[in-house]
Amino acid sequence: MLEFAILGLLQEAPMHGYELRKELAAKLGAIRAAISYGTLYPTLRRLQAAGWITEATETPATAPEVPVLTSRRGRVVYKITAEGKERFAQLIAQAGPETYDDTGFGVHFAFFARTDQATRLRILEGRRRKIEERREGLRDVLGRAAERLDAYTLELQRHGLDACEREVRWLEELIANERSGRAPTAPVTGTDGGRPEDNSPPPPGESRKERP
Repeated sequence: MLEFAILGLLQEAPMHGYELRKELAAKLGAIRAAISYGTLYPTLRRLQAAGWITEATETPATAPEVPVLTSRRGRVVYKITAEGKERFAQLIAQAGPETYDDTGFGVHFAFFARTDQATRLRILEGRRRKIEERREGLRDVLGRAAERLDAYTLELQRHGLDACEREVRWLEELIANERSGRAPTAPVTGTDGGRPEDNSPPPPGESRKERP
């Protein structure tokens, strides 16, 4: 998934390691993109060895977006090659069951704008089946063992069930949009001038109330 995300980001623009790490967090969310430099740079080296990315001109050490204490490796700019673009296209086309899991789905969904409609539908429908199975499992637990669960465990199970039900509704709306050829519609800002209500399911391990 990290390889996929890096290739996708570098199609947008060449970036140095620090900027890549920042963009991964911005595009994928802090939970999925808690990536250390110790993970990022070995992946970049593997992509270079495969011929999918290459080093471009080095940015000045005083560039404002690069921390002063960043090493030379943090100032090297990486850009995608023609082979890397082909590899990214292959990774999109090969989307399978692994893209239905939480992390795989989040990464692929972040690059849906570069994905063809048939693949988007396949991933969305696979994700819906995955969440429906998870939902039915939680319903089964609550139906058979609710009386044996303590209050906190029971609340956790209900929270998980609520998240599944909301995600299924969200996925069904996305699938309907895809089939009709419409892009997702942005929520309308409320009349009070505040932020629009976010009806999308929170990432795994995060409740809606925890969102800023």
